[in-house]
Amino acid sequence: MPETTPRSAVSAPLLITLALLSTAAPFATDLYLSAFPAMTADLGTTAAGVQLSLTAFLLGAGIGQLVFGPLSDRMGRYGPLLIGLALYIAASAAAALAPTITALIVARLVQGLAGSAGMVIGRAIISDLADGTEAARAMAIMMLVGGIAPIVAPFAGSLLAEPLGWRGLLWIVTGVGVVTVPLVLLFVRETHPRTVRERHRMHASAPGARLLSRRYLGYAGAFAFGFATLMAYISASPFLYQSMMGFTEVQYGLAFALNAIALTASSIVGTRLTHRISVARLLQVGLLWNLASILVLLTLVFTGVPAIWLALPIVAVVASVGLVLGNATALALDVVRSRAGTGSAWLGFLQFSLAGLVSPLVGIGGEATAVPLALTMLAASVVANAAFVIARGAPEHGRNPQPQLPATT
Repeated sequence: MPETTPRSAVSAPLLITLALLSTAAPFATDLYLSAFPAMTADLGTTAAGVQLSLTAFLLGAGIGQLVFGPLSDRMGRYGPLLIGLALYIAASAAAALAPTITALIVARLVQGLAGSAGMVIGRAIISDLADGTEAARAMAIMMLVGGIAPIVAPFAGSLLAEPLGWRGLLWIVTGVGVVTVPLVLLFVRETHPRTVRERHRMHASAPGARLLSRRYLGYAGAFAFGFATLMAYISASPFLYQSMMGFTEVQYGLAFALNAIALTASSIVGTRLTHRISVARLLQVGLLWNLASILVLLTLVFTGVPAIWLALPIVAVVASVGLVLGNATALALDVVRSRAGTGSAWLGFLQFSLAGLVSPLVGIGGEATAVPLALTMLAASVVANAAFVIARGAPEHGRNPQPQLPATT
């Protein structure tokens, strides 16, 4: 049977499916935040107990990526993806029905573990099917959905918490998983079958070493710390907009929407520019834009201007991430193409680990100051830019050749 290479094979239906899978974590973490007080009373627990349900999910999502990523390199993408999706739906239903806080925490831990499959394998599938500009475009679109979800979900949750209750919000999370099942069955195929895995092992030189290479670690650092600036904003946004700027809940939601539009616009522009500007250059522009915006934010914070002025550089910071996430992911996975699942797993693990770290840091100074937010953002952006410089300065010892997939009939 003749063989053909499936470059530019990331179809629109497949990309939509993978994008929906990437929303598992943001919807599961952010949609029910506004219902925390009601959950405390309903489950007879403390605020710390309810918070632990969020921590359990983030812990599971981070660890789960280290499980499903390497597993998909050994067994293929399709089987582990279906297993993870089935477990995710079951755990989501268990969380919605949880009679006690202990049951909820356990269900959320399993939910995070299983939900990570869609995120980590989705990135690996794109890496299997495309590289260079095509991979960057696909990654940017998928990251766009994943980036907007944590911005939109809290606002949607605040509108739905009263009529649906916290259990209703968790049933929505379950429903998102259920909707993806027919899409996966229709549009996802095995992109890493046994024949391809065998060819990878023959052609790829020291794939494990590539995971420790300066290029992979540099681009992974640019991705994770760039994302950390977005998570710092999301974590600090309630007190930033409501306590410091005096916004109402509706105005807070509108501010979230404005930032989501900015992120969407920059991502769309970035995908259109990949035909004329290199992926690495777009990433560099995004990182420098991110750093410059944060420096403006820090300057305004320390000059004591009215808090409302901080909204302007915040919009710029959020928008800059649209040029960072997809491009950094594509460049990182291109280094470790023969082990894209494992490479994707470490990207996700770093992402969730840093997300868990920046959340408490931005609130250290209380609700009356944005200094911790600005400093946390600055530190993350500096590291992201330094990581990019390290990656670009590393010698390129040849690419991992991508074995051709058998033609489908």
